[in-house]
Amino acid sequence: MRLLIAFILPWLTFFTIGRPFAGIFCLILQITLVGWIPATIWAVYALSQYKTDQKIEKALRKT
Repeated sequence: MRLLIAFILPWLTFFTIGRPFAGIFCLILQITLVGWIPATIWAVYALSQYKTDQKIEKALRKT
């Protein structure tokens, strides 16, 4: 679901993963049509990093 949000509303993705300042900056970037593509790429990248961080945290809790 977050991946779909990253494509449609990239700035909202940052708010769902707990990075509000990046979300505000991404919204400013997304306001321009030229900035929409970089904002989408940035949101997808940040989402993948967030998922990786969660997996690492979960693995560390097991040990």
